[in-house]
Amino acid sequence: MTKKESKITVEQIYTALKNCFDPEIPVNIVDLGLVYDVVLEGNDVRVKMSLTTPGCHMGPSISNDAQSKVMAVEGVESCEIDIVWDPAWNQSMITADGRKKLGMV
Repeated sequence: MTKKESKITVEQIYTALKNCFDPEIPVNIVDLGLVYDVVLEGNDVRVKMSLTTPGCHMGPSISNDAQSKVMAVEGVESCEIDIVWDPAWNQSMITADGRKKLGMV
């Protein structure tokens, strides 16, 4: 399969990222609102995400886990995780499912 024939979907990447958790919070990074964007370029994936705080000591672990989960998607050849701080993450970014899991509803 060439890069132009990629059958990878953004939905597949988000599904994979829902298996990545912040070890300090029992909610996946998608439902926490930490994943800001997923861009597909053929079989290459770029994920733009944040962390709950700039000083999060689990940042490298979360980033590596996210990359590992994306690389496990059939057809993905490479994955770059970009940690960004703009916009700054806040609790309003948590999805309805995430809020329910955290008892915020």
